[in-house]
Amino acid sequence: MTTKSDTSVKVIEVGPRDGLQNEPLPVPTEVKVAFIDALSEAGFPIIECTSFVSPAAVPQLADAEEVMRRIRRRAGTRYLVLVPNERGLERALAVGCDAVALFAAATEAFSQANLRASIADTLARYATVTVRAQAAGCWVRGYVSVAFHCPYSGPVAPEQAITVALRLLEFGCDELAIADTIGRATPDDVARLLEKLLREVPAERVAVHLHDTTGKALDNVAVALSAGIRAVDAALGGLGGCPFAPGAPGNLATEALLDFLDTLGYAHGIDRRALRDAWLTLQQGAPELVQRGAARASARSVDPTVAEELREGGA
Repeated sequence: MTTKSDTSVKVIEVGPRDGLQNEPLPVPTEVKVAFIDALSEAGFPIIECTSFVSPAAVPQLADAEEVMRRIRRRAGTRYLVLVPNERGLERALAVGCDAVALFAAATEAFSQANLRASIADTLARYATVTVRAQAAGCWVRGYVSVAFHCPYSGPVAPEQAITVALRLLEFGCDELAIADTIGRATPDDVARLLEKLLREVPAERVAVHLHDTTGKALDNVAVALSAGIRAVDAALGGLGGCPFAPGAPGNLATEALLDFLDTLGYAHGIDRRALRDAWLTLQQGAPELVQRGAARASARSVDPTVAEELREGGA
């Protein structure tokens, strides 16, 4: 059982999927593959690689099959992919994926915008998807999107998010990711939701996925850590955004999270030199994307010296 004294934190790198999905210019497949391979060398336990959604919905990830065929899989790393339905799962399994994520919303408005279905219909779909994924030997993660604030409905009551989270667990998800999709959560918001959720769910089965729109992501991480959470999502350079969530410009930056964990004395196991190499890989293959990431980093919670390193190709 996770306790507050545990000093190791699992950092999940979501840059290749959540970091790239909303970019206006296409990132070449070979750059994505090299980026994921470089992140593997950094030692991440989980890398969120791509999404098997309709290419018409998210054109940036239309090459999901090719990416997953070409990456080099490292022992000890899970290569996570998003699947919205049975068709997405079939596509993922066909190219050897063994870790999948489902994403459900805490509000009806966001569910319709993101999945074009009600929460009830989405969960009914996932009941079948989860059974098939587990039968194929997949590790399954369940996201609860807009768990704190919705761009269409406003503030979200903790009970709304928890209801969806518990349904995902009933289906057999191995891990829950509670998402501040538009980065509007405050530490009080996070504390309220986790206090209620952790009455029902062991902390070791919960992760937090935080966007950094208002610069509070690290404050929210601190609250999660104090509650016993030991799994945190982040994206190198603070890349990211959601095409269906106005106001979600970027994720918590991986390098800022690692600095924060180092300061607090938490182990994370990420090789900083290899992480820098991953950033250089992205910089060389998609320089305009990196420049935008550096600008976002300097405008949010990333330390100015880190933002400067990003501009110069470091991490």
